[in-house]
Amino acid sequence: MDHTEILALYDRDLRAGARPDAPGTRVERAGGVVRQVGSPQDWNGVLWSDLDTAGTDATIAEQVSFFGELGHGFEWKLYGHDRPADLGRRLRAAGFTPGPEETLMVAETADLDLDAEPPAGVRLREVTDAEGVDLLVGVHEKAFGTDGSALRHRLLARLAADPDTVLAVVALAGDAPVSAARMELVPGTDFAGLWGGGTVEGWRGRGLYRALVTHRARLAADHGCRYLQVDASDQSRPILERLGFTPLTTTTPYVYEP
Repeated sequence: MDHTEILALYDRDLRAGARPDAPGTRVERAGGVVRQVGSPQDWNGVLWSDLDTAGTDATIAEQVSFFGELGHGFEWKLYGHDRPADLGRRLRAAGFTPGPEETLMVAETADLDLDAEPPAGVRLREVTDAEGVDLLVGVHEKAFGTDGSALRHRLLARLAADPDTVLAVVALAGDAPVSAARMELVPGTDFAGLWGGGTVEGWRGRGLYRALVTHRARLAADHGCRYLQVDASDQSRPILERLGFTPLTTTTPYVYEP
């Protein structure tokens, strides 16, 4: 895999050429940035930027003003190769709060090790309706300790409007949901994204994360997706590397709350 070539393709197709990730949202170019705009329950933020040092602070101020007029916060998704090199410092100075740094990892679907299966007694259920969404969101709230109302909103909207572009799965031990994840397909590109792999306490370390990655990778291959991408935490990165994923750069969410 040519890392430079794949990163350029990723920037072109998923950032500069981004498509809305939910019904009711829009993606627009404004000056030197590409941003997504939606309701407070949607993901709002800057996906891509092409800035020079002289105009960076003014562009940041423009985005703060724009989203401030909408009355809700937004995220500036900063990648390790974005310019200028001190963009993170400038965002902090403008009032943004950085979240945990993650690693952008990519794999060719054909090169992945797809032999992993769920542990004994666990079955996988694909999410196709509101009941399945509630199971998935419940896992995420327990696994990550966060409010899942925005995720529930986005998943229900996506399943209603574009069901072929989101493939979600819940792992059940008997009737108890113990792990969950989703994959988002990006029509018109060679990419699919793996998101939200989470396992409740007491079931971690049993191979569920690996099994859910494998399951989604098989689905991606069935749908003709050439590349899979993941924003990997420090905990998931070693598992993904063993499966065949390669790190390309870092990504950090910078969040601004008005």
